[in-house]
Amino acid sequence: MKLQESGEMYLETILILSKEKAEVHSVDVGEHMGFSKPSVSRAIGILKNAGYVVMEKDGSLYLTDSGRAIAAQRVERSIPLYRRGRRDRHSGRLQDRARDQR
Repeated sequence: MKLQESGEMYLETILILSKEKAEVHSVDVGEHMGFSKPSVSRAIGILKNAGYVVMEKDGSLYLTDSGRAIAAQRVERSIPLYRRGRRDRHSGRLQDRARDQR
């Protein structure tokens, strides 16, 4: 199933929140994204059915391996290139941009 960008945003939000708190719930996702409870509930349901998210009986949300992979890719894309470093096209080694500017 092809995931819409909005679905990726939800996965990214769950990943970010899971690094800040022990348990993530739909209400946390809604508050973080500024979306209504019905919107979040619908999106989480779609992500659960697609196998990207698991919801425990207490409402805690967890990313599956595939959900975590998509969220991590999205986070990586949002980090500016100058913070990630860049690969030297000749050697393939990762270079620190700050070091290159000296």
